[in-house]
Amino acid sequence: MSQPTHTRIRMFNTKDTYPNQTLDNDLCQAVRAGNTVYVRGQVGTDFAGNLVGLGDAGLQAEQAMKNIQQLLAEAGSDLSHIVKTTTYIIDPRYREAVYQVTGKWLRGVFPISTGLVVSALAQPQWLVEIDVIAVIPEA
Repeated sequence: MSQPTHTRIRMFNTKDTYPNQTLDNDLCQAVRAGNTVYVRGQVGTDFAGNLVGLGDAGLQAEQAMKNIQQLLAEAGSDLSHIVKTTTYIIDPRYREAVYQVTGKWLRGVFPISTGLVVSALAQPQWLVEIDVIAVIPEA
């Protein structure tokens, strides 16, 4: 294999994180490529694997944003450097609760944003998933 052109943050294998599914994929929670950080879709599960906010899209969005904040810090960036968000919800009625949470976390940031209503996420208890792209400011 060639040398990676990017930094992988919090690598994992899906056989560990999705024991209820027969998967075996090597992934990571975030990737830093040059001065850009790509954060994998974050849900209402903390990094220890505990679901926060069963049945509550707002609480799940809150945990997703905490995860995003942590991953960006580990990559050398922060919430203020987010340039794009993509938010997936499984029911349009969750939109207001989810966007109140993300709006609180991203006050004054002004990223571009895409929101989608999807039929389901990877686990049935997940109601919302948020991924972001951020930059690392030049020194």
